[in-house]
Amino acid sequence: MDTKQKVTLPNYAFFKGRIVPYDEAKVGVLTHTLNYGTGVFGGLRGYWNDEEDQLFVFRPEDHYRRFLQSAKMMCMELPYTLDDLTQITAELVRTENLREDCYIRPLAYFADETIGVRLHDMTPDVTMIAIPFGLYVPKEENAHVTVSSWRRVDDNSLPARGKISGAYVNSAFVKTDAVRAGFDEAIVLNNDGHVSEGSAANVFIVREGRAITPPVSDNVLEGVVRRTIAELLREEMGVEVVERAIDRTELFVADEAFFSGTGVQIAAITAVDHRPLGDGVMGPVTGRLRELFFNVVRGREPRYRHWCAPVFVADRAAAG
Repeated sequence: MDTKQKVTLPNYAFFKGRIVPYDEAKVGVLTHTLNYGTGVFGGLRGYWNDEEDQLFVFRPEDHYRRFLQSAKMMCMELPYTLDDLTQITAELVRTENLREDCYIRPLAYFADETIGVRLHDMTPDVTMIAIPFGLYVPKEENAHVTVSSWRRVDDNSLPARGKISGAYVNSAFVKTDAVRAGFDEAIVLNNDGHVSEGSAANVFIVREGRAITPPVSDNVLEGVVRRTIAELLREEMGVEVVERAIDRTELFVADEAFFSGTGVQIAAITAVDHRPLGDGVMGPVTGRLRELFFNVVRGREPRYRHWCAPVFVADRAAAG
């Protein structure tokens, strides 16, 4: 089957401190991050609201807080604040004139063209693009997954809590083996044999009315959407959320399971290694959560409007 993701290239990029035509945003083949994976990146989504003729970027400050924390892990001192990055994002999306769901990718990288593995005495820079974007997992309501033979990177080897470019080679091994074996996605275990993540998404299971997700100490990304989901489950749906280790076989006996993340959004897992979960279809908790989530990110839930940053208005107070 053809699994190649079709991406529309952007018209513009933030590069070297300004927005330029995308074709001008180029780096040399000796660029340090290209050769050694010594970069960090972020992923944000913008959601179009037809009723308001508005595009909302979801929780930009939370995403950029993690972005700056990831940069700190890599010894990068970036000349941008949370507000700077949020404003650059809005300006870039306006320049692209994106009036549909989109994805925003900031990248902090070492721009030096040099040989030698290190993090010190290097020059960091930031670039950013925004593109139209739909589904990350094609079967968001019915994903069949496998437990990967690969193990998740460990905090003492390559920190999973940061979005470090080189760490995603681990995710690439996980995803490719799963898709080539006929699955939609994979779940990867940590070195203790406990459930950690999907290839690029957090994992929740539902058992006996409770939502359970691995703790951040089990080598998971500290997901912004993961935190969002936990709050919505508790505050809006009355579902208890528990952070604890999950055994591999507990996946097989879960009533429901789903991935969460900026790219994957909320994707229902309906089978694990050919074993159906519950009735083998998206469960009621996941279904209700998806409906609530998509209303929240499009600015349709007043209580969570502060998470949604409007792009096409000058007065940011309209988001509140």
